[in-house]
Amino acid sequence: MLKFLRLIALVLFPAMLALPASAETYPSRTVKLIVPFGAGGPADVYARILAKYLSEETKHSFVVEDRPGAGSLLGTDLVAKSAPDGYTLLVMSNTHTTNESLIPNKPYQLMRDFLPVATINYSDLLMVVNPSVPAKTVAEFIALAKKDPGKLNYASSGPGTPYHMAGELFKAMSHTDIVHIPHKASGDARNSVLSGNVQMMFDAVTTMSALAQAGKVRALATTGAKRNPLTPDLPTVAETVPGYEATIWLGLMAPKGTPQDVITFLNTSINKVIELPAVKEAWLKQGAIPLVKTPAEFDAYLHKDIEKWAEVVKVSGAKVQ
Repeated sequence: MLKFLRLIALVLFPAMLALPASAETYPSRTVKLIVPFGAGGPADVYARILAKYLSEETKHSFVVEDRPGAGSLLGTDLVAKSAPDGYTLLVMSNTHTTNESLIPNKPYQLMRDFLPVATINYSDLLMVVNPSVPAKTVAEFIALAKKDPGKLNYASSGPGTPYHMAGELFKAMSHTDIVHIPHKASGDARNSVLSGNVQMMFDAVTTMSALAQAGKVRALATTGAKRNPLTPDLPTVAETVPGYEATIWLGLMAPKGTPQDVITFLNTSINKVIELPAVKEAWLKQGAIPLVKTPAEFDAYLHKDIEKWAEVVKVSGAKVQ
């Protein structure tokens, strides 16, 4: 009998070691938050804030790794192919929901290869132009674009990003012909507008408002359904183009197969962090609104957003360049 029990132990022990992480032991080592966008953008900035507070909350290290490239595809595919143990997570945005229809032949599929973990926050975009552009309002910019179709251009941080799709939605709804100039990262796109190489851009209010206040760009409007509390005197695009709305939101996903109790642990911890008064106050000052959802609510939110941007891609005729 003793030999039999030893044999059973030899068989079961390696299998037990191979079991996925559970919330009882998770996290027991460093958790990586993979940001598939360039440094300095909203995803990178808020991922680092989240990692700091999660490290304090869980007493284990959460670190951010920027893996930009191919409009977020490189970093996202890296996470899709990672072990589903909760130690490699994807910081994602509506770039990913747009790419589901804009780039159908990806090496991954969002809702097939990932599980929703938690939402983080959302913010309006700011429609800005280089000061050399002779338009001080959205209506004047539209008139300028219609006067010389194809002459004006707008910058983005790559195909499928919120900045790109905000521009495509604007073109479709304002019936204008404006050329899309994609860049590798939001900082590159921003610099192109600052230098005057590109005339216009939709950028996160959290990163562009300071440049607008300094007069380095001219802000024409915000892109939310209502005026932004950071810029109450600035109209929305919808005040000129009825129905227009485009925001940027951030969330966290894990490779499919990640244990449910780990997903629940992460969701609870993240929601606790983004509800902290210090975090909420700091984000609100930057124009970012905390977004709290359960994994199931986030799943429904993702499906709805995929459908929304699929329609925009169809109507606008947007393509990967």
